Amino acid sequence: MFIETETTPNPSTLKFLPGKQVMPSGTRDFASPEEAEASPLAQALFDTGEVTGVFFGSDFVSVTAAPGVAWPDLKPQIVAVLLDHFVSEAPLFTGGDASAISVPADADDADLGDDEGTEEIVEQIKELIETRVRPAVANDGGDIRYRGFRSGVVYLQMQGACSGCPSSSATLKHGIEGLLKHYVPEVQEVRAA
Repeated sequence: MFIETETTPNPSTLKFLPGKQVMPSGTRDFASPEEAEASPLAQALFDTGEVTGVFFGSDFVSVTAAPGVAWPDLKPQIVAVLLDHFVSEAPLFTGGDASAISVPADADDADLGDDEGTEEIVEQIKELIETRVRPAVANDGGDIRYRGFRSGVVYLQMQGACSGCPSSSATLKHGIEGLLKHYVPEVQEVRAA
């Protein structure tokens, strides 16, 4: 088995492509060793002691290195953990799959909601995010989550390599905001949630 790596716009995050499906649907972001307990793979990556974030996409795993850690030193360890996992065909999550895992929403993680009477606008926004934005963000090793539409403002949350990326605010402001404003005139601004 060969695992490819790709850089991301976030210099502390690398994207690893095992050449097979990682998540059958959706994504999963692990921001701490405690969260990683739900996944033997994420836990093994955190156990290196030099990882601060793990993100599972459909066909990739993004790993964020701790501040001061050099990728040339960490990369062989990460590839070894990934190889062990995928070659052994170990389950991605404790219990075999993600169906039994429930992650309680933090108060800060709750959706902001939508203004009343904006259902059609919200559907347009979500469709653009799904078809135009999400594939581009996934190419960079991350994901984006719709959080709400209130008073002309779209609230989005960046995940994976895109969360904490130096260029994520520019992506939100110049890329995504421009796209949404072009196709949905009711959108006045895009903000990080």
